[in-house]
Amino acid sequence: MNIAYVRVSTIEQNEERQVKALEVRNIDKWFVEKVSAKDTNRKELKAMLEFAREGDTIYIHDFSRLARSTTDLLNIVEQLNKKGIHLVSNKENIDSSTPTGKLMLTMIGAINEFERTNLKERQAEGIAIAKQKGKFKGRKKIDYPQQWKEVYSQYKQREITANKAMELLNLKRNTFYNLIKEYEQER
Repeated sequence: MNIAYVRVSTIEQNEERQVKALEVRNIDKWFVEKVSAKDTNRKELKAMLEFAREGDTIYIHDFSRLARSTTDLLNIVEQLNKKGIHLVSNKENIDSSTPTGKLMLTMIGAINEFERTNLKERQAEGIAIAKQKGKFKGRKKIDYPQQWKEVYSQYKQREITANKAMELLNLKRNTFYNLIKEYEQER
């Protein structure tokens, strides 16, 4: 069976370019997701790895769609090899079932990881310069929700749980606890 895995990092991004490139492969089953590849804990990736069987071929547009680190990429390839599944990358024109393909896979994975690390480093340098110039303020401060004092009081008196308080205030976990910490420091 010919299987395709397509991934973009954010909801705003469009996967059409990858889909178009893989259509020529006569794909029987598609796995598409919009999520970062910072780790391998991705719903569609997991589903694809469980779905694929011995003799199947998984097609990807390029290796960065599958994994961001060499370690993750090689672990996925090893997992596929153990199950007798081939991996083919369009952009790099590499088939993991060949010795040359395995060698190239390792080298490209290392290069992708190197590029990603450099990008993060340049981003951090840019932010540091912007901060020095007073142009980068970081994330906007989140104001206390309207009913903060009432819900906070109920939470502190153990009348409601933290989860219930977050629900009432429509806050995410980290934001809720950060606001508590800030509020208690102000008092």
